[in-house]
Amino acid sequence: MAPNATICKAVLHIADVDRQYYEDHSLTLARHPSETDERMMVRVLAFARHAHEALSFGRGLSTEDEPALWQKDATGLIELWIEVGLPDEKTIRRACGRAGEVWVYIYGGRAADQWWKQNVTALDRLSNLAIVNISSEGSRALTSLAQRNMDLHCTIQDGQVLIGDGSNAAQMDLSIWKERAGEQ
Repeated sequence: MAPNATICKAVLHIADVDRQYYEDHSLTLARHPSETDERMMVRVLAFARHAHEALSFGRGLSTEDEPALWQKDATGLIELWIEVGLPDEKTIRRACGRAGEVWVYIYGGRAADQWWKQNVTALDRLSNLAIVNISSEGSRALTSLAQRNMDLHCTIQDGQVLIGDGSNAAQMDLSIWKERAGEQ
C-alpha cells in the first residue's frame, strides 16, 4: 500500500442470479494517490462479478507483480487473476502463465478500442484469458457511486449488472470482447 493511500470502505451486497451467489462482503480498498475513482469502482465491479471468499485485492498500482484482484487456493496457487484498465501485453501474458484464469476489465472508450486493436492478435492466442469492456457510459455511472464509505447493492442477471447505493444506480451491459477457451 502506498504511504499516502486513501482508505475506502464498502459493504457490497451481491445478488448474482447467474451464478446463484448471494452474499455480503465488507471491503477495504487502499486507493493509490494516482488511482482514479473510475478505476477503483471498476475494481469493485470486478469483485462483484467474481465474488468468492478467497478473492482479495492486490497491493495496488505500486506493485507490478500483483493484479488488481486475485484468488489463491490453500496452497498459494493463483486460481484467478484480474486486471483493470489497459495493461500491456507482457503483463497479461505473464498473468496467463501464473494463473489458471485471467480476466481483464477494460474501460476508457476510444482508448480501450485502440488498445484492443493493438493487442487482439497477440491476446487471442491466450486460452485462459477473458476480456470484458465497460462502456464509457457504464463506467461514468459507476464512478458517480464512489465515496469513502459505501453501502452498495449489486444485482447480476443475464450478463447485466446493476449497482446502486440507494440514491443512485449504474446499470451496465458488459461486452465480452474475448472469452476463455471452452466458455460460451
